[in-house]
Amino acid sequence: MGNCLSSTSTPADDVSKRSRALPIETLFKLPSPLPSWPPGEGFASGTIDLGGLQVRQISTFTSVWATREGGPDNLGASFFDPSQIPTGFFMLGCYSQPNNTSLHGWVLVAKDRAGSGTLQKPIDYSLVWSSESLKIEQDGIGYIWAPTPPDGYKAVGHVVTVSAQKPSLEKVRCVRSDLTEQCETESWIWGPGNQSDPSGFNIFSLTPTSRGMNAMGVPVGTFLAQKPGEAIDAASMTIWCLKNKESNISCLPNPNQIRALFQVYSPWVYLHPDEQYLPSSVSWYFVNGALLYKKGEESKPVPIEASGGNLPQGGSNDGAYWIDLPVDEESKERVKKGDLNASEVYLHVKPMLGATFTDIAIWIFYPFNGPSKAKVSFINIPLGRIGEHVGDWEHLTLRVSNFTGELWSVYFSQHSGGEWVDVRDLEFENGNKPVSYSSLHGHAMYSKPGLVLQGSEDTGIRNDTAKSKFVIDTGARYSVVAAEYLGTVISEPAWLNYYRKWGPKITYDVATELKDVEKILPEKLKSALENLAKSLPSEVFGEDGPTGPKLKGSWDGDEII
Repeated sequence: MGNCLSSTSTPADDVSKRSRALPIETLFKLPSPLPSWPPGEGFASGTIDLGGLQVRQISTFTSVWATREGGPDNLGASFFDPSQIPTGFFMLGCYSQPNNTSLHGWVLVAKDRAGSGTLQKPIDYSLVWSSESLKIEQDGIGYIWAPTPPDGYKAVGHVVTVSAQKPSLEKVRCVRSDLTEQCETESWIWGPGNQSDPSGFNIFSLTPTSRGMNAMGVPVGTFLAQKPGEAIDAASMTIWCLKNKESNISCLPNPNQIRALFQVYSPWVYLHPDEQYLPSSVSWYFVNGALLYKKGEESKPVPIEASGGNLPQGGSNDGAYWIDLPVDEESKERVKKGDLNASEVYLHVKPMLGATFTDIAIWIFYPFNGPSKAKVSFINIPLGRIGEHVGDWEHLTLRVSNFTGELWSVYFSQHSGGEWVDVRDLEFENGNKPVSYSSLHGHAMYSKPGLVLQGSEDTGIRNDTAKSKFVIDTGARYSVVAAEYLGTVISEPAWLNYYRKWGPKITYDVATELKDVEKILPEKLKSALENLAKSLPSEVFGEDGPTGPKLKGSWDGDEII
């Protein structure tokens, strides 16, 4: 579903304020139209039942009010009513986003199923804030109202008007409390001053406080208006998220729909042109000599079956076992470099945000993570073995709407964290396939090519990315390794339930490695390198091999940002 915008009339004296084109005046659409998805129970049917409350995702809007100053990039923000609301459904609140990016968003509208009492009109409104006293460029005067819910109900969105008169009580609906859940702020949308100023007025997007594969909080797509001087905490939140009360998962994609989704959205991952350590499939790694070691029996490593069938299952990351490269140097060097032609990606498909979205986590395995380079002022420095480790798991995550099957955002994992990027800010190739860039040696994922420094402005670990002939077409060779909501339909491979390390503990001394590097540095830059080493997380130094995908916090939770 694309975004449509129908603007309200603008007074003649405000016409001059619209002379400056803003990014939000461009409507974002995916490069290619969505296909007809394979048939199924409820996925992409347009409506999801949360337990007597039916909701639909609306991304067509009517402009209500806008500012042209403040907020991200000091370009202001715009506020909208959802439009083209289907008969029987009601608005729950307004939508807002910054003006520094194209229009792309949604809010939920709701319908009471069979008179179950899930919706009620507010009994009043209270004025949260007005822009009347602001001396900034704006389209008229904006008023932001909080609905006053009746007993047993919660407000899940604000109402915005350009009149000092209270909105009609018919304008929105409040939701029965058992179908709501606590939420928290997600990102800054707008404020006339500095975001970090708690005494100022600010607008934030919202997300459920509890998020993960089994969490049932549902974002409404509305926003929170923070009064000047008001703290944002659970006790003071006046706007709530929804809740999938019946844990309804009928709206999730079936196996045929998963395959169709991935063929449409499977990313292209570009490796750096100087990359030496390429990905492979797990089975390629095993059959080419990877060995399983057991504590106390280090002299008797065991070859690993292609399926990983002889790996210990379950348990915990207790250090009792680990995987390592082949022993002989020739095989070791060959396996470290991987095999792009034998690479395969592994999909974990899971419900997210109360089953209103599906996350498709795309896991990529590299036999080896190469050494790091640092930038210290104007000097680029190889860091010896720092950054090296055996076994490297990286991932991207596609977040797809279960209302429509539309891709909304992509998560790029980067060392111990990562970032969500809205689809409007992505690069695409071959239709709706997003592009990712894997950093040189470290394999961190980024949405744009170039250099990202992990550290300060001019001193840090280099993450270099660029296009090259080395590219992973993730849709060419993949397997779905886990989709818990499908029960026994998906058989998990044995290697997925190996809970120990995919690489040995590195025994080199970081301080010694840095001393060798410092020999080539001018005296004034040595302390900068030492401070960098102290500030970076331990995984950059490769002090231990990684665990597999199932032990990552994002496996059954939300992504780490």
